Amino acid sequence: MKRIVAASLLVFALVACSKKDAGQKGPYLAKIDNTAITAADFDREFSALPDYARQLFTDASGREKFLNEIVNKELLYKEAIKKGFDKSPDFNRKMEEFKKLTLVSEVFEKEIMAKARVSDQEIRDYYDKNKDSFVVATELRASHILVKTEEDARKVLERLKKGEKFEAIAKAVSLDTSSAKNGGDVGFFKKGQMVPEFERAAASLKVGEISMPVKTQFGFHIIKLTDKKTGAPLEFEKVRDLISQKLSGEKQKEAFDAYITELKKTHTVDINKEALAKMAQEPAKTEVPMKEEQPAEKKEEPKKDEK
Repeated sequence: MKRIVAASLLVFALVACSKKDAGQKGPYLAKIDNTAITAADFDREFSALPDYARQLFTDASGREKFLNEIVNKELLYKEAIKKGFDKSPDFNRKMEEFKKLTLVSEVFEKEIMAKARVSDQEIRDYYDKNKDSFVVATELRASHILVKTEEDARKVLERLKKGEKFEAIAKAVSLDTSSAKNGGDVGFFKKGQMVPEFERAAASLKVGEISMPVKTQFGFHIIKLTDKKTGAPLEFEKVRDLISQKLSGEKQKEAFDAYITELKKTHTVDINKEALAKMAQEPAKTEVPMKEEQPAEKKEEPKKDEK
């Protein structure tokens, strides 16, 4: 089993590290025909392994196993050359694609990423201007009128528009008898305490506003947001990395778009829309199998006092 793990790890890491420095000096650790594997070769390939994988090869026995895997890789490489696999069209296509991806990565790193660095001051400025976005928790207080159908909910809205009191209608028609006796009031609640549809609708309202009909597993709700409590914002250090990632992503996009715009000024790009449209009308060459139907999810239990 350990042998399989070792071989798998080397497929992951060693293939990407097969280039050797020309003219390396020092005693060889192994030799395959005229190809020498030196300590520098060993260290370079060993360092390419992920940390958890290196632990398998740290003692004397492990290092010998690792060297044997390098030898195995070199034997397979020589056999591939001998059989002419490096001359195949498929190999050359893959090499060209690898070359293209590598060069694209180089340009992206040196021409775009270099312009997308975010300073500490930019991170701090963003935090200071957007503290409301980093609130720890928000408690909402709402009242609702629960009815069976959307038509019933529309009738409730009509009554409200005519000036009837929300609390009076809730006491008269709401199916949630627990909150109905309080004029529809469900009290304060935090995120996760109500069903998602109810929470999203309530969170979208301003204090005093009334929602359109909201469907949940319990029926249709008319929701009125009656109060809102906002907690303190998270400390700067706790959201620093999140802000840095956000700003860096925005800068990368801006730098990328600007760079591509400049490149298009010096290159001719011709999009054959007719051919593209024709291709879109053709059936796909490979058909993706339909997913099997998943069993219906079990409905949530009513939360708070909703019924």
